[in-house]
Amino acid sequence: MTQNIYDTPSFFEGYSQLPRSVAGFDGAPEWPSIRSLIPDLKDRRIADLGCGFGWFCRWAREQGASEAFGVDVSQNMLSRAKEMTSDPEIHYEQADLEKVSLAESSYDLVYSSLTFHYLEDLEGLVAKIHRALKPGGWLVFSAEHPVFTAPSNPGWTQLDDHQNLWPVNQYLVEGPRITNWLADGVTKQHRTLGTYVNMLLRQGLMLRHLEEWKPTAEQIEQQPELKVELERPMFFIAAAQRPS
Repeated sequence: MTQNIYDTPSFFEGYSQLPRSVAGFDGAPEWPSIRSLIPDLKDRRIADLGCGFGWFCRWAREQGASEAFGVDVSQNMLSRAKEMTSDPEIHYEQADLEKVSLAESSYDLVYSSLTFHYLEDLEGLVAKIHRALKPGGWLVFSAEHPVFTAPSNPGWTQLDDHQNLWPVNQYLVEGPRITNWLADGVTKQHRTLGTYVNMLLRQGLMLRHLEEWKPTAEQIEQQPELKVELERPMFFIAAAQRPS
């Protein structure tokens, strides 16, 4: 079962204060890159997996989507999403994404933002997404980059046989990582970039775009604190398509 850290009061309080929580897409510097990958949504049905406060569902309807379906494991997130939404064609459901049911051949776009790295059985979900997409439908998602998920804390360093300290990274060793981000004991699932790509291919999706995101010079000029993101990619963004 997916860890529901977002319903932990201290975590939710911290998350609610992040720029992307307060300002939506205006507070998410990777959004322009994601936006460029979203197909025309007029009269399309979309699903947002890990919908959080519902920003994408509402945006999709503004772009002409006929219906938006948002799923999240967190009751706190969904309560906030419902408070911010007054649209009968947006439907929210609380569900563990590793167990969620998605109607077959129902969606023109499945979207997910910074959620997949929490899921242990991601391949099972990708298989469901493939079945849920209409022929020619799209999966567009972002996730924390593997170079970002590889380290864990506590335990950034350890002693080798010669009593030398070295960083605990082990990029090629996949599995859970325990981090202290907004709250102690947050579990993320580390997998390599190759694993993500091959998972999409095994499940019959065609990879159309893969981007190791970095801020633009203009973004850094406006927000100098983003310069640190040039040191390593924090996110990656992918688009894949179900064959027609």
